[in-house]
Amino acid sequence: MNTQFRTLPSTGEPPRALYTAAQVRAFDRLAIENYGIAGVELMERAGQAAWSLLRERWPEARRILVLTGAGNNGGDGFVVARLAKAAGHEVRVVQLGARERLRGDALLNAQRWKAAEGAWDDFDGTLPPADLVVDAMLGTGLERPVAGPWQRAIDVLNASGMPSLAIDIPSGLNADTGCIMGNAVRAAATISFIGLKLGLYTADGPDCAGSIHFDSLGVPAQVYASSVLSARLIDWRKQSAGFGPRRRNAHKGHFGHVLVIGGNHGMGGAARLAAEAALRVGSGLVSLATRTEHVAPVLAARPEIMVRAVEAVDGIDEMLRRANVIAIGPGLGRDAWASALWERALDAGRPLVVDADALHLLGDGNVRRDDWVLTPHPGEAAALLGVCSADVNADRVAIAQQIQKRFGGSVVLKGAGSVVAGAGAIPPAVCRDGNPGMASGGMGDVLTGVVAGLLAQGGDVRQAAESGVCLHAAAGDAAARAGERGLLAGDLIDRLRELVNPARRDD
Repeated sequence: MNTQFRTLPSTGEPPRALYTAAQVRAFDRLAIENYGIAGVELMERAGQAAWSLLRERWPEARRILVLTGAGNNGGDGFVVARLAKAAGHEVRVVQLGARERLRGDALLNAQRWKAAEGAWDDFDGTLPPADLVVDAMLGTGLERPVAGPWQRAIDVLNASGMPSLAIDIPSGLNADTGCIMGNAVRAAATISFIGLKLGLYTADGPDCAGSIHFDSLGVPAQVYASSVLSARLIDWRKQSAGFGPRRRNAHKGHFGHVLVIGGNHGMGGAARLAAEAALRVGSGLVSLATRTEHVAPVLAARPEIMVRAVEAVDGIDEMLRRANVIAIGPGLGRDAWASALWERALDAGRPLVVDADALHLLGDGNVRRDDWVLTPHPGEAAALLGVCSADVNADRVAIAQQIQKRFGGSVVLKGAGSVVAGAGAIPPAVCRDGNPGMASGGMGDVLTGVVAGLLAQGGDVRQAAESGVCLHAAAGDAAARAGERGLLAGDLIDRLRELVNPARRDD
């Protein structure tokens, strides 16, 4: 996701903290009450920031349509309208909600717009043509699904083909969960104020928000100390800092031995993808325990994988002893063979990466461990907790935390804005890398191998999970430069090698 920032005062880093809507409202209140920044001044700064982005992003736009509601979000829209008109643009405001509901700073800016003799119409079910639409209808306080004229306005806007800039959050998107509340604007860009909202980065948020921009509105940095962030943004740019060059006297024993268990009848490809991904991220040795039928194809395609046929469960004991990390699940199946290998892996006393069918086997028992990484997609997460997939997508961060609390270790809830939840007081993480081309078979198998390969090289399960998720997503982004449609899981493999190696230095 393309995210641009104006950094917070007194920090040199772009913000990575994610907050709920209630937290950001509390920051707003503290800035007003404790630091003497008037609410109308914050609204003016928000409008100025949005107007500056509008001019930068759409310099050729001359006809500006501002859709306003009756709350403070609408007040921001009136500021944008006034600034655009003062700059000589053709501006129209279309109001949703009763004008008499305007209060406080929003009312003051509506009056300023009226004094500027700007066009101001009530929504009649249609929208006039424009080069750009400013979405200032609904803000972060939305608590129920949009309906009536609001739903109609969003439908018309989304169908119009006109690009839109969302103020603070796209109308109809839940600021905390990223879920669409009945209907939501699909914006080309969103500018978020004071604190980045968690919902912009997970579930439906990335699809609705477009490119995300941020402005602190000059709120003092001390304000943010009043609350613990709800989640953290992570990406490969930051995570890659831990991947320095290897020592010149290194050997394969320094970088761990991953054992991949999987590849039941007809499903050898999944296990091979995981094993090769573990090699490509730098694991010193990778073994694969699989069905007999897959041995020859894997050896022919990737002889570096130490593949062994395991038909009887006793045949895996030596492999378990030699490995220091086990990845189980890709193509494992759910038959007696799979269950026996799963039990053997649990008893081996090695850190685990658990995916796919192994997650279903886990859900049948009552096991909790601190030394594993679970990587469910929403359907698997639902099965682990005994809920439906809709419940998972309704609050992805909370679901990841629930799985972690029940099963321990670290949890990667896959999907748009993958969530990583670990033990302790560290807030969950949301990955902002990745693209919809990665919605294809085998991507999860590659992720399993990536996380296992990193875990084998040292560090704890949280570190391996967070770095692995970002590395996997960044490899997907690199591979998608040739196009998102038709992107295959195997296309990520070579990109992994490029990403985990620091730029060559001649000094």
